[in-house]
Amino acid sequence: MPRRLAVVALLAVLAGSACTRSSEGVPVAAPGAQQSASTTTATTGRDEPAPGVVPTPEPRPGPEPLCAPATLPPVRTVALVADPDAPTATVAVPDGWSMSGGNGDVGAELNGPAGMRAVVTIAATDADAETAFREYADQLTADSSITTLSVLPGEMCGLSGQTLLGILSDGTQTVQYRDRIVHVPTGERDYLIAVHVTAPSDAPGFDEPAALLTDDFEIGLP
Repeated sequence: MPRRLAVVALLAVLAGSACTRSSEGVPVAAPGAQQSASTTTATTGRDEPAPGVVPTPEPRPGPEPLCAPATLPPVRTVALVADPDAPTATVAVPDGWSMSGGNGDVGAELNGPAGMRAVVTIAATDADAETAFREYADQLTADSSITTLSVLPGEMCGLSGQTLLGILSDGTQTVQYRDRIVHVPTGERDYLIAVHVTAPSDAPGFDEPAALLTDDFEIGLP
């Protein structure tokens, strides 16, 4: 029997009528409901890559942008980290949001209304795209007792990428999230760029700024 690779989506199993839906379309646990978490696994054949995983392109020399969308948003911020070999990520800034730099692997932080927040990380990785994406999703959901995870293809400029959507909950507080992750070879080593956008589950108007922040963005090489 051929070996099969697993594409994992973590889902919350809410007993009985324990799942309700808010006006924003985000599933949340009903008050007093019994809750348990489980893992649902979809399998693909050896030659069927995970969503958004494409053949790794040959590294391109800098300083020309590795990726530059045809249409750029009017307000952008550049996320960069101290690693001299790391790429940069220039992402959109929604109206009314503030922006600042970060530390370590955090290249930029953005804050919006109603508790909305975005963090851009740029981290070196020794993993290939599919493995790096799986590890990111595992880490994203690891500390939550209730999670949902939808994985969509999110490749751009010939680079492997995914869009992740869902909720995270510790059983008392629930947040909605939308992430864009891109695997970037630079020639020196590979990096994972992640744009992680969150908001309380009842925050109105999350979808529009989250989609803008996780849209295609410019990637620069050192």
